[in-house]
Order: sequence, then structure tokens, then C-alpha cells
Amino acid sequence: MNPFDLRAAVLARHAQHVVIIHFPIALFICGVAFDLVAVWRHNRALAVAAYYNLVAAAISALPAVATGLMAWQLQLGGKTPRGNLRLHLALALLSSSAMWVVWHLHVRAQRKFQPALSTVRLAFEIATAVLIALTGHLGGFLSGVNGPA
Repeated sequence: MNPFDLRAAVLARHAQHVVIIHFPIALFICGVAFDLVAVWRHNRALAVAAYYNLVAAAISALPAVATGLMAWQLQLGGKTPRGNLRLHLALALLSSSAMWVVWHLHVRAQRKFQPALSTVRLAFEIATAVLIALTGHLGGFLSGVNGPA
């Protein structure tokens, strides 16, 4: 395969998921970092930046999950996932759902100021970031980046 063949890269059976998945991961991790610094420094501008990063992460997780499901269908022809693929699929759905919960917590925090909620929100954000990292790590093994596919 020619590395400069755009048609082959775009139409590869699983290439879209491999490319798209980096957006929600990066947006979410940056959002969590902005939120941690915003709470630490009491900086409203960073809190707004965190909010928009987390919203973009949650929205971009939808096409990432969709392309992951399409890659599974194309690669295995719809067979039941087993082993690491099943775990990756479960963790991906859980990660995506957790991103939406984090967004919901941010919306609630903006409506009414609740200092106790910020501690719970930050803990949930960090747990979600760890879950996303675990999902991505497992996906790297499935794609062959972190080891044999």
C-alpha cells in the first residue's frame, strides 16, 4: 500500500475509527486538566474552557463509538466479540457514557453553585480519564500498535 494514497487510507476498513478516536480522548484529557487548574486557581475562564472541551469530547465520542462498531462489523462480519474486543467494546461504551455524565455534572454546577459538587465532579472526571486511558490502551493492542493484534 502506498502511504500517500489518500483513497486507500480513507476507505480502509477500520481507518476511520483509528483516526477519529484521538479527538475525544485528547479533548477530554485537556478538559479535565483545565478543570483541575480552574478549581485550584479559582479561574472562571479556565472553567469555561474545561466545559467546552468536555462538551466537544462527549459529542465527538459519538462518531468514535459509531466507527468502532462499524470496524467491528467490517472486520469480523458481525460475529460475537470475544476476549479483548468484548472488553474494549464494553469499556468504550462505559467511557462514552461517563463523558456524558461529566458534561451533565458541569451543567448542574453552572446552574447552581455547589462547592461540594466540584469535588465529586473532579473525582468522577479523573476516574473517567483513567477509564478512557485503559480503553485506549486496550484498543492499541487490538490494532497492533501496542503489541501483536
